[in-house]
Amino acid sequence: MLSYRHAFHAGNFADVLKHSVLSLVLDYMTRKEKGFCYIDSHSGAGMYQLADEYAQKTGEYKNGIAKIINDVNAPQALEPYLSLINSLNLNSELDIYPGSPGVAKAFVRRQDSSHLFELHPSDIHHLEDFCQRWRKVFVKQSDGYKGVLGLIPPPSRRGVVLIDPPYELKEDYQKAVSTIVKAYNKFSTGTYIVWYPVVKRHFIEQMEKDFTNSDVKNLLQVEFCLNRDTEEYGMTGTGLFIVNPPWQLASQLEEVLPYLKDKLGNNDSKFTLTQLIAE
Repeated sequence: MLSYRHAFHAGNFADVLKHSVLSLVLDYMTRKEKGFCYIDSHSGAGMYQLADEYAQKTGEYKNGIAKIINDVNAPQALEPYLSLINSLNLNSELDIYPGSPGVAKAFVRRQDSSHLFELHPSDIHHLEDFCQRWRKVFVKQSDGYKGVLGLIPPPSRRGVVLIDPPYELKEDYQKAVSTIVKAYNKFSTGTYIVWYPVVKRHFIEQMEKDFTNSDVKNLLQVEFCLNRDTEEYGMTGTGLFIVNPPWQLASQLEEVLPYLKDKLGNNDSKFTLTQLIAE
């Protein structure tokens, strides 16, 4: 199945959480001069126009990034993320929103390399166009799960891996976890980020069990739910599993999560931050 298009959802509350965390992780990686490798398993188009028919049809960004982009009182931990979004929208209008490759491009340096995987026949062309002037980036229209495992461990022995499937198929929940576990067994010092939607709670509970039954250590789980769990169709929340997070990430998220609940949430909204597996 290749029907999913992230353009419908660009800049929504799930993107705000995912990309603010990715920004913090990549910002941390650049504090050392030695290069690192960024690997993105499901890259999408790279950059999105919020004025196009896809984003306008759902308007999800209006209840996401649009609510915080100009907030001068946003917590310091959101500065890398919000500065990036503002730099792309210099005319003060919110017209452009980056996908995960767009976030990565803002942080990687000439000594860093990036590997982007995407299968969708339309998005891969947009991604290739986006990457034309990006040095040391490698774009492939192939299976991102296999792509990740083929690149681990990177020559620099420093790496950030983002697993961000659309979860069109329920098998993606298990595949996302098993790919990280296999990669960790080959390269235990890398930082791995797995994004997930909260649609059916039992899928998330199974991911947690699969991780805790593996050899993975130092796993942080963050979740932000707009609404209570339900058996009805639709995403009520979003979360991330982060293996080997930067040492200060948990404390940064302690600032970010209450802020996002206040700005984007409602009376039913909640967040959790859990060290699911110890170091």
